[in-house]
Amino acid sequence: MADSIDRLYEQVIAAKDADPAVSRTARLLRAGRGKVGKKLAEEAVEVVIDTMNGEREAVVRESADLIYNLTVLWVSAGVRPQEVWSEMARRERLFGIAEKIPKKSAEHSARRKVVVLDSRRARKRR
Repeated sequence: MADSIDRLYEQVIAAKDADPAVSRTARLLRAGRGKVGKKLAEEAVEVVIDTMNGEREAVVRESADLIYNLTVLWVSAGVRPQEVWSEMARRERLFGIAEKIPKKSAEHSARRKVVVLDSRRARKRR
């Protein structure tokens, strides 16, 4: 699987400078991180809805879209797949492959920066 995502990543990098009139990937990347993040979130919601509705084949299709959009987000954020694989290996050593890092992990004490999108700010002001 990592090979497939690595190849996808390289293709997204290659499409970055393509003509946005013919490349959906180039168009998405040029729309900015906010749009890339929104597309990723939309795909994640679609996977959840299809799962809840018992639509197995739709879950498969939407999961592929989710992975594509995650890869586009990595390119947009300057994250390489190897960095993710390294983090997964670190977590496996600490907690096991099928466990998520506890929220209050001593290693993860740094607070995350919360970013509010302009569209959310505008809605809150109304």
